Amino acid sequence: MSENTCEHSQSSDEGAIKEKLSRIGHTFVVLSGKGGVGKSTVAVNLALSLSGRHFRTGILDTDIHGPSVPKLLGLTGQRIHGNGDELVPFSYFDLKVVSMGLLLGASDRAVIWRGPMKANVIRQFFGDVAWGDLDYLVVDSPPGTGDEPLSVAQLLPSAKSSAIIVTTPQQVATIDVEKSITFCQTLGLPVSGIIENMSGFVCPHCGQEADVFSSGGGRRLAEKFAVPLLGAIPLDPDIVKSGDAEEPYVKYYAMTKTARKFDEIVEQLALMHPRAQGAPPANGAGEEHCASPALKEESEPKPNKEVSMRFAVPTNDKKLCGHFGHCEAFALIDTDSEGKLGDETYIVPPPHEPGLLPPWIARQGVDCVIAGGMGARAQQLFAEAGVRVVTGAQGEYPKEVVENYLKGTLVTGANTCDH
Repeated sequence: MSENTCEHSQSSDEGAIKEKLSRIGHTFVVLSGKGGVGKSTVAVNLALSLSGRHFRTGILDTDIHGPSVPKLLGLTGQRIHGNGDELVPFSYFDLKVVSMGLLLGASDRAVIWRGPMKANVIRQFFGDVAWGDLDYLVVDSPPGTGDEPLSVAQLLPSAKSSAIIVTTPQQVATIDVEKSITFCQTLGLPVSGIIENMSGFVCPHCGQEADVFSSGGGRRLAEKFAVPLLGAIPLDPDIVKSGDAEEPYVKYYAMTKTARKFDEIVEQLALMHPRAQGAPPANGAGEEHCASPALKEESEPKPNKEVSMRFAVPTNDKKLCGHFGHCEAFALIDTDSEGKLGDETYIVPPPHEPGLLPPWIARQGVDCVIAGGMGARAQQLFAEAGVRVVTGAQGEYPKEVVENYLKGTLVTGANTCDH
């Protein structure tokens, strides 16, 4: 798909759209009748949380005029390209990403289109994109009930799609958000539930929450329309900071209470709309991400139930090492269910060979690696093994680095090894 294709409003073939949709398990359309409620932030973090649970996941940004997904994922300046007659999604680890922001040559370029052209490009986003087999597709919609959400809702089969409504607590927001729910009712799009965003302010010093925009608006809305309240996401300064820094929140602040709220919401959604029986997990024998048999075994849940999470930090002389692949030893640090750190244990890695360390570390029961620098191939292998990776970490002592990560105060900079 090219910009010329969009300009000439060439419609995608109906058969191609149906074929692509038949390979997507369930589509979540994230909607809000009000702008500024953090809808794109919610959509991105829900998609990442689904992908982090080994669901084959994609995110489609249908905000033609103001696409936010590339910025929130740190993909500013990246482009997606065609492969024959299809457009290939950008891969952010295991998450497939498509956005108008990844098609334009410059982030400040305005898209000046009327409704029919927007409807046509959205058809192409479904019919001309090589989505492959997905468990879930998250669609981020612009505010309101206009051309973009209408085009999406009319394309999707109601049996395999539903809306997630995002609101903030105050009444001035919920009044507008009600229109999104009646929009779904009119079009026969089921509503999976409501998320109340900016629900209380999290103090960065003491961690206490205080109501800023009143409270309970999402719950009242859910009760009025008899739909589930999926959860409440607080107004966390780190969410703002992560967006500005182009560091996705649930990836860079994974152990915070707010990140866990996203995970809790995803658990509910996965129970409501389970992956199709017999479908392989995201890192199984899929067509695009095929892990070796040994790596598949390592990505199974870890047997030690007493440890909540295990971290690995590459070190030289028991201090954080800037280069993951050439460290003297890895510091292993466990946390309990309350996030308290245990003692450090140091293990010496085998001789460095390309591709060897990620499966070896996964066999140690590690859930997260915090490193100064790591090559792209190693990061991909860790993602396939279900191990979270944080790069660009700054600090000296492993326990201090892990503790700062858990608090959400870890300072990160450029990846010191990106080859």
